[in-house]
Amino acid sequence: MAFKLPSLALVWRTALFLVLGGLGGYAASLIRLPMPWMLGSLFVSAVMVLAVRPRVLEDYAFPIPLRTFFIALIGVMIGTQVTPDLWDMAGDLGLSFLCLILFVIAAHAGNYQIFRQVGGMDRATAFYSGTPGGLIESIVTGEAAGADIRILTVQQFLRIIVVITTLPLALSLWVGEPVGSAAGILSANASEPVGPLAIGMIVAIAVAGMALGGPLRLPAARLTGPLLLAGGLTVTGVLHTHLPGWLIAAAQCVIGVSLGLRFHGVKLELLRRSLGLSLLSVAYMLVLGGAIAMLLHVVTGIPFLHLLISYAPGGVAEMSVIALSLAANPALVSLHHVIRILLTVVEMPLAARVTGIRAKG
Repeated sequence: MAFKLPSLALVWRTALFLVLGGLGGYAASLIRLPMPWMLGSLFVSAVMVLAVRPRVLEDYAFPIPLRTFFIALIGVMIGTQVTPDLWDMAGDLGLSFLCLILFVIAAHAGNYQIFRQVGGMDRATAFYSGTPGGLIESIVTGEAAGADIRILTVQQFLRIIVVITTLPLALSLWVGEPVGSAAGILSANASEPVGPLAIGMIVAIAVAGMALGGPLRLPAARLTGPLLLAGGLTVTGVLHTHLPGWLIAAAQCVIGVSLGLRFHGVKLELLRRSLGLSLLSVAYMLVLGGAIAMLLHVVTGIPFLHLLISYAPGGVAEMSVIALSLAANPALVSLHHVIRILLTVVEMPLAARVTGIRAKG
């Protein structure tokens, strides 16, 4: 398939939204909000589509290749954080992955009851709205099972947005200061400049990792392909680089803007009703994940913060950015989220068979 250049209209509109999102991120950093570049850009984008509704939004969709490219860069950045210490934790990680099975089953079952009993949804819509991961798979399979695709899509997107919004705020209250407020680089060499050669290498590894991830059918391939490639090069000593703060800020901004623009076309009444249910659902999953994280912390000694972020049911890319911003062992966190999504994709058809909620036709 030949590469097709984006239209001039798409380029300038995307640039406009990113500039506005960047201004929102900068404003959020001035008032010391946690994860300012992501939350500030998300807020500005959401306000634009829900309240302002400018004409430039007509027939506009945020370019997926741009978001994909930044997700690949996040994968590379996480890969540069892989150290032999991760392999030393193999025994403890096995126990944590077993607990992930418990988390997925309990989270899905509890969410189903919330959406069914409190939200009054039909069985199929409640079932697929309640999956704690696998956004695309849940939407596609849920539509085939007769779920209300509007409600299902909004609930699944809100799950990610509410998690990445509330978790940094909650962590800020817990530690007593904003988290990730400096675009998140807490490593000792973070202030050192990253030269053009290193940036070029990061971009090249991102592109190569994406090319490898697809044919290998890796889960979340656009992130895990670059992550595995960069991780392998880092562990073997081939790659030596650190994370430039401006690149993390740019990734937060791109993800925030792309998430905020997804509210385009959503009716406010549907959003209000869905948001209340999403807050209840996310609160349940965070309490469940927090309890498991505390237990695992006591048993394994893995830092509670790392485990809490690992069990928070946001998107892989979004949670990886949060982990990077908190210096919370991003490789460990990303690995947990990839496995959570895999477990959800496996659990979903099995639970549908048990409950009798299957695709029609």
